[in-house]
Amino acid sequence: MEQPSSPHDPQLLRGVLPMLILSLLHDQESYGYELVERLRSLGLSGLATGAVYPVLSRFERDGWLSSYMQPSATGPARKYYALTQTGEQARLDTARRWQEVVAVAERGLSLASTETKHKEERNVS
Repeated sequence: MEQPSSPHDPQLLRGVLPMLILSLLHDQESYGYELVERLRSLGLSGLATGAVYPVLSRFERDGWLSSYMQPSATGPARKYYALTQTGEQARLDTARRWQEVVAVAERGLSLASTETKHKEERNVS
């Protein structure tokens, strides 16, 4: 039997990471490594730095993000990202779709839990 997925399962992360990045950039502009740190603080402690940059590049290419370079006192200039209007709409759409998926998953889990409970009750009788 297949082991349950951890919260850091690559397939789950691939589906959730873009939505989280859009949400964090809605809150404030950020550079890549800062986003990684913010995602880690949310509970994605094992998140690889390299997982975020392809998402940022794709979003910028799709017009969801704008970017600018900002000099840094501690090293090379940092590329900051901000949501565009298109990105904000994508964030709202993504959040809505996520809530729909969560609702379906909750119904399915609730149904499975109820069926298990009924089976256990029949076995006790």
